[in-house]
Amino acid sequence: MTTLATHIAERIHALRYEDITPDAHEWTASAFVDTVACTLAGIQEDGPQILMRVPGVATAPGPALIHGTNRRTSVLDAALVNGTASHALDYDDVAGSMGGHPSVMLIPALLPLAEMLGSTGRDLVTAYVVGFETECRIGRAVHHHHYEKGWHPTATLGIFGTVAGAARLLRLSVGHTAVALGMAASFAAGLKANFGTMTKPLHVGHAVRDGLFAALMANEGYTASTGAFEHRQGFLDVFNGPGTYDTARLLNDWYSPIECGGAADPGLKPYPCCGSTHPSIGRAIDLATRHNLTPDRIRHVTVLPHGRRLPHTDNPNPTTPLGAKFSMQYCVARALVDRSVKLADFEGTAPYDPTIRALMQRLEARPHPGMSQDWGTEIIVETTDGQRLTSRLDDYPSRGPAGDPMTHAELWTKFADCAGRSLPRSGLPALFDTLMGIAALPRVHDLTAMLRPDAESRAA
Repeated sequence: MTTLATHIAERIHALRYEDITPDAHEWTASAFVDTVACTLAGIQEDGPQILMRVPGVATAPGPALIHGTNRRTSVLDAALVNGTASHALDYDDVAGSMGGHPSVMLIPALLPLAEMLGSTGRDLVTAYVVGFETECRIGRAVHHHHYEKGWHPTATLGIFGTVAGAARLLRLSVGHTAVALGMAASFAAGLKANFGTMTKPLHVGHAVRDGLFAALMANEGYTASTGAFEHRQGFLDVFNGPGTYDTARLLNDWYSPIECGGAADPGLKPYPCCGSTHPSIGRAIDLATRHNLTPDRIRHVTVLPHGRRLPHTDNPNPTTPLGAKFSMQYCVARALVDRSVKLADFEGTAPYDPTIRALMQRLEARPHPGMSQDWGTEIIVETTDGQRLTSRLDDYPSRGPAGDPMTHAELWTKFADCAGRSLPRSGLPALFDTLMGIAALPRVHDLTAMLRPDAESRAA
């Protein structure tokens, strides 16, 4: 009997570049811009910097660049460090069907592997689309139980997307791809209990490295059980439990339509914090702007998101800047006061601003009693003069977890802000254009040469 991993592997190798839709091409280009930007900003954070100080990490010689540095190392170490950096700020894209962050599980693995293999932009785009499809299709099979149980789907499901993309770049056989998927089922890990700490982005770094490792090991002939998904002690029954998943939802209708570009409702993040806070941030900004709210006019705030958005964000007293990224109370208070939420709001002493903290004391968050859509929310502000102001969002449209799609100009602004933390600003327009035209790239090395901070390498 054909195993589930083999069925998945057959689908991984079924897509041709010519089958990729215009919407998927558009999304893929935006995802490369966004993910590279988040990595270039994230590499400066404490987590990736500490990781690179650990003995033995990124010390092996190799062809792969650690983004935003002049340092090259092994493909696996670059995937570990770049993967951790890409998620360090929690600013990277999200996909509802995956229940997590799709692109950080793909791009930090595919770029170093493509450097090693001499791959083209077309190769890279195909591998990305295949990987995106795989992680989101598995997500459709196991959610929402998997998410609510406490797993971090970005890592626990994204690792299979990493394997899928790497398998296409390596041109693995269907059999070897199934083996790599079986191996990755043993590597999958990541607990939501570690949200708000450096370990959350480390989930991504390790899963990216391990998914790539599984593909490389299978390519060399290493073995694993291709029945590791459906076995009674395999991934589905151990991670989810009997009766809590649907393999038909996993296998049916692959690429019909393609997940990235619409089917998976992917979204670029306008705010550098947990995606579950985004709808409420957007509604808070809407209220503050429409009614010219100031902190002294606000008597009480009630935040009513879908209940699925609160278990990991109901944090009324965050004690670290990273913890503030997972505090619904802090993020909404900041949005009401500043009418924006930006990178600087999670740095230094910003999370302890007395004006924000005072407003947080007048703010409560609880599940909405009648919200059916995962990303819906309602904000109620009671003012000191007796007004009751409300703003509600029942669901967000594609590519906009805050309620509105991100425009090309907004994507450039985010890119320049993030990438400018590691690279000279003079080189950013050319890098942005190269990423937006990723499919036309003759060789991936031409791109990674632009991700170094020295001018000479960017001109190479």
